[in-house]
Order: sequence, then C-alpha cells, then structure tokens
Amino acid sequence: MNPSEECSEQGTIPQQSKKIPFSTVVTLAYQSLGVVYGDLSTSPLYVYKATFSGKLSVHEDDEEIYGVLSFIFWTFTLIALFKYVFIVMSADDNGEGGTFALYSLLCRHAKLSILPNQQATDEKLSTCAPEVSPDTWESNALKSFFEKHPSLGKSLLIFVLFGTCMAIGDGVLTPTISVLSAVSGVQVKFSGLHENYVVIISCLILVGLFSLQHHGTRRVAFMFAPIVTAWLLCIASIGVYNIIRWNRQIYCAISPVYMLRFLKSTDTKGWVSLGGVVLSITGVETMFADLGHFSKASIKFAFTFLVYPCLVLAYMGEAAFLSKHHEDIQRSFYKAIPETTFWPVFIVATFAAVVGSQAVISATFSIISQCCALHCFPHVKIVHTSSEIYGQIYIPEVNWILMCLCLAVTLGLRDTNMMGHAYGRKCAIRLHAYKLAELSLNYGCFIGATGMVVTTVMFVTTCLMALVMIIVWKKRIIYTVAFFVFFGSIELLYISASFYKVPEGGWIPLLLSFIFMAVMYIWNYGTMKKHEFDVENKVSMNRIVSLGPSLGIVRVPGIGLVYTNLVIGVPAVFGHFVTNLPAFHQVLVFVCVKSVQVPRVCEKERLLIGRLGPKECSMFRCTVRYGYKDLQQENYDFESRLVSAIIQFVETEEDSGSKQLTGSCREIESSAFDVSFAMHRIVGGSNQGKMESSSDIQVVCSDVGNPNNTHLKAESLQILQAKESGFAYILGHSHAQAKKSSSIIKKIAVDIVYNFLSKNSRGPDVVLNVPQTSLLEVGMIYYI
Repeated sequence: MNPSEECSEQGTIPQQSKKIPFSTVVTLAYQSLGVVYGDLSTSPLYVYKATFSGKLSVHEDDEEIYGVLSFIFWTFTLIALFKYVFIVMSADDNGEGGTFALYSLLCRHAKLSILPNQQATDEKLSTCAPEVSPDTWESNALKSFFEKHPSLGKSLLIFVLFGTCMAIGDGVLTPTISVLSAVSGVQVKFSGLHENYVVIISCLILVGLFSLQHHGTRRVAFMFAPIVTAWLLCIASIGVYNIIRWNRQIYCAISPVYMLRFLKSTDTKGWVSLGGVVLSITGVETMFADLGHFSKASIKFAFTFLVYPCLVLAYMGEAAFLSKHHEDIQRSFYKAIPETTFWPVFIVATFAAVVGSQAVISATFSIISQCCALHCFPHVKIVHTSSEIYGQIYIPEVNWILMCLCLAVTLGLRDTNMMGHAYGRKCAIRLHAYKLAELSLNYGCFIGATGMVVTTVMFVTTCLMALVMIIVWKKRIIYTVAFFVFFGSIELLYISASFYKVPEGGWIPLLLSFIFMAVMYIWNYGTMKKHEFDVENKVSMNRIVSLGPSLGIVRVPGIGLVYTNLVIGVPAVFGHFVTNLPAFHQVLVFVCVKSVQVPRVCEKERLLIGRLGPKECSMFRCTVRYGYKDLQQENYDFESRLVSAIIQFVETEEDSGSKQLTGSCREIESSAFDVSFAMHRIVGGSNQGKMESSSDIQVVCSDVGNPNNTHLKAESLQILQAKESGFAYILGHSHAQAKKSSSIIKKIAVDIVYNFLSKNSRGPDVVLNVPQTSLLEVGMIYYI
C-alpha cells in the first residue's frame, strides 16, 4: 500500500487528490457565500458614492458615470475573475490558498525555505508534489540566482510577511466599520437615538459576532449563507429592474473607450477617484486565502455562477439609474430601490453588512495558522472545527485579540463621521434627504483608505505568482512577464490612487500592519537564532559516553523523552542535565517536533525513527513532522505510538540497511525510518498488508509482561518493559538575552518582546499532551 492510499484510509488525503461529488461542491459553494463573499457582495452599497465623493462630485454627467462603470466592470472581471478564479487558484498548495501557500510552493521547489531541520526524507512525503516536467532554462536560472544570493530568501520572507500583515490589519478594521455602519442605519428611522446607544449596540454585536466563531466555519456559514444569498438575488433583481426601466443601452458603457474618456475629462481628480473603484474588489483576496475552508471547485462555482453575474447586474443597474438621475448620485443605491421593496432590502442590507466581516475573520485565522507553522508567529491553540474540510479552523487567542482591537477602534472613533476621517478624505457632500446615504458614503471613504492595503496584498500575490509560474509551472518567461506587467500595472495604478489617502487617516491600517509585521519578524528572528545556538552548542555523543564513568552516570528504569529542536546530534540542554544530575533512563528518546513545507503530513508518515549512538546505549531519535495546516494537538496516545514505532525500527533495523556499530562509542545516526514500512511485520503480516494504527499499537503493547513472547528481539522486550516503568519528559526551558554589545533596539526586541512572546507561546509539551506531573524542565540561557 502506498502512502497516498494510507492517507486516504486515515482520512487525511489532500483535498484535490479526492474526487469530490458534485452535491458536495454545491453544498460547499453555498456555505462559502456566508464566509467568503460577504465583504465582496456588499460593495455596491458604497462604490459609486465613494468614487464620486470629494473633488469628483462636480463631474456627474453621463460620460463620467459610464467611465466609472467601465472601470468597475473591467477591474472586477480582470482581477477577480481572470486573475484569481482562472489563474491564481490553480496555484493552490494541496488545497490551501493565500500568500503563504504560494510561498510554500516556492520554498519546496526552489529550496528557499528558511525552516530549520529540513531533511532529504521530507521531500519523499506523499503530499510533496513531484516534479511533473523537467526544468526549463528560466527555472534553472532563477533557482541558481536564489542559491547564489541566500539573502534573497530572507527578503522574500519579509515581502510575504508584509503582504499578509496588510491583510491582517484590514481584518481588524473591516468588522468595526461594517457593524457600526449597519447599526447607525437605525438613526434613519429613529433620529432621536443618541450615538452612544449606537456605539453600545455595535459593541454588543461585535462581541456576539466573535463569540460565534468557536462554532466553526461550517455552522457560521450555514447561518450567514442565506443572508448573503438573499442579498445577491435582491441586488441582481433590482439591477435588472433599473436596466429595463431607465437605460437598456447601459451595456455599451463596458467599452474600454469610456475609461480613456473618463481619465481625459477628469484629469487628476479621476485618478484619485480610482480609490473608490477599487472598493469593488476589496474581498477578492479573501477568496484565495479562504480556499482551505472549502474547496477550489466550490469557490469557483459560487463566484462564476452566482456572485459575479449578480454583482455585475447590480453595478450596471445602478449606473442605469444614475444616467437618468444625476442629482441622486450620492444616495443612488437606496434611491434606485423601488419604494415598495425599500424596507425589506434595507433589512437584508443591514444583515449583509454585518455578515461581510466574516470573510476577513476566517482569512485571518488561516493566515495566522500558516504563520505559526512557518515559525513566523508564536504558537497558539488551533482548533479544527470540521472533520471533512481541514482548513476550517478556529484560533481562540487570535479571535479575542481581534475582538478587543475592534472594540477599541469602535469606542475610540465612536461614530462613522470620525471613522471616515480616519480612513479617507473628508466627505464634502452634505446630504439632507437620507442619512443612510451619508452613512454609506462614510463607509465607502473608510474602505477606500483600506484599498491601498488590499491592492498591496494583491500585488504581493502577483509577484509570488510570477515566481510560481517560472519555478513551479515551468512557464516561459514571455508568459510570466505578460502576466506580471498586465496585472501588476493595474494594481500599481490603484495603489498610487489609494496612497493619496494615507496622510488623511489611511495610516491607521498601515500602523496595525507594521505592528503585526514587527511581531512576526521578531519571533522568526529569535526562533532562528535559538536554533543556531542549539546547533553550535550540541554535545558530542563521544563526550556523553566518556563522561559516564567520571560522573557516575546511572541508568534508571523507564523511558526518558528529551524534547529538542535538533534532528541531528545531542542538544546542549541534555549535556547540562547529565552534568548536574548524572542519571538518565534505561531507554532515551530525543523527540524533535518540526514543521515541513507541505500543508499536511499523513499519520503513517508522521514519525521518523533513528538510532543515536551505539546499540547498547538504547538511545533513539524521533522526529515528529507536521505540515503547516496540520492540527498539532494529537488525540491519540503519543507514548504508545512512539514505543510501537521504535519497536518497528528495532525489529526491521537490519533489513532496512541501517548503520550499526557494536563495541564503538562514537556518535552515529541511523538512516531515517518511516514507521509505515514495517507495521505488518510487527503484527505478524497476517492482515494482507492492511495497517491500522490503533490496533497495531494494542498488539505490540500487549506483549509487555508476556514471558512466552519469542517473536520480538531482546531489545524490543527491554523497551516494552521500560514502558511499563513509566515515562519522564525532559524539556529545555531556554531564556534568550541580547548580547551586551547589542544595540538598544535589539535589546528591546529580544529581552522584552521575544521573551514575552516565548512565555505566552504553546510549547511542544502542550502539542503532545505531556503530563505536567512527569515534566522536568532544564533552564538555560542563550545569547543572541
């Protein structure tokens, strides 16, 4: 049985490797509406208002209206449909999306990974995509260029962190303004309602919204999907109504000629107004980031057959109405609604605005989980809320931090007018008829300032996609350059237009982004330096063995598990331990929990076993491998599984060609051993090659205390007897300090920020459910 088949039996095969039934695709597509498309589908509320605010408000004739519609149509079509749906989503990493998924693909194919402890055996994992085509001269040249300039690997990581942190910064602010704007609409009907009540109600809704997240994406999606579906059908129907009633020739406005006329007639005012046009694609990046929550087919299906046509009809219908009602351009959305359906649409719009924040929250969870696995964020608790879709996760710490930040922004800025000043230029138009229209305008100004954040993330994706096309897809340079120039120029145009808002309040999302980026970079820097320290100060096995007689080292019954960051050599913490307490257990296992550059690792490929030192020392090494989307909180009995794996290694050691030394005390490392290769040999080979983990563990462990057992080697029996004596867990408790010669900035980063993050990060003892009663921590200080 090959690893892929084993993964299938365990229910951990990658999504794209399974043929998903059409009914499942439709179900997931329906769920995705409530999670992925909430932000994107509410864009018609404010796009036209934000575009025609400020200096462009004096340009409200048909030429400008047609030009804006042409910009919206082609931006939405080219970026959302062609770039993301047809191209970018094809670059998923075993069903996972987002900038870190693209980065993971590049790391595997171009050896760009900065993750420590990477081994040649990691490339044999079933989830590592094999090379399907030979390298071209372009891919070879680019790989060689990265190999000759290792510093470019760090630069690429910083570039990726910058893009992801911009997305997280936007995720803090979008729920705030969407909820506050929706609640403020109550003042349209109840004009005497004080704004303090609006703020209180908004805060309560925010608390409720984030409290729902622990139910998981699936349940939240089923609650929110009907709202977004009803909203899309409403705006599409209203769009068709307005086209038929007001301007049946509005489809002519999609001609690119109107874009050129618009820029020519409006000059710099038109260029600045493009910051409002970009609002039509603010939720597109979350489509790719939320890919793991559903599936590629379901997200493509939902967007192509429902979201895209509904939004296009909505934008065209509103433009048709405006072509006959220039005076209503600042309240066009609600004025275009037929009077008899105003209140039902208003209620649905209010709920849709609240739901719109869900896409950003889910995308933030996905980003943070990938950052943790790639050593770019402190390890936090990640809860997988679905047994079928691996990307559906919930992160409690991040959820409550986001909620607190959202509440702080809501209480700090209080009303939508102040929020508008914080996120965009001051709206000059004073409305007298509909206060809700003024509300939507301020909402548009807010999101308009975040347009720079969104387009920056899109540009980062474009740059990474260009590298993926050459290195992974082996495309010719001409196609890659065409892709980069075409889409990159569009995004740079919108970035330049949105950059105008930075001095007037757009600095707030930027500030949040840089704070997150500083945290990620400091954590990655401290983690890498700690690993360098461990490598430089690892202890030779010769020294450990030679010190035995002088220190009076004794072996006590039981199995000792020493957690280390190294896959080769003895960690310094163990040398420190035996120097101060010259005794260790009858069987010693050095356990290294590490991440690999794949989304997930099959259970059968989870453990790598090797022997450390001479055979009579009974020392082993176990490498526990996790992908960046795996749940690093196992429910099975890790100790029993580990013992089973070690026995498998011992029983098949000679057959697998492992290196062995007898009578020698020099350090050796056995060849990496995948425990799935010999499971049937341990249980007698009577199951025709079928391997079930839980039953295998029970069979092996039941041999303990059976004096008549003869089919196991003496060393295997010794290991089983040691298991009966119990386990002890030895964990290094390292404390980082900056060197005295370091700068003040480095001392603050290491001594304060990194150590604070380390104390609040989840260690390997939590990952593997280590009982605290058997845990022994050995303190060490290392200098960076």
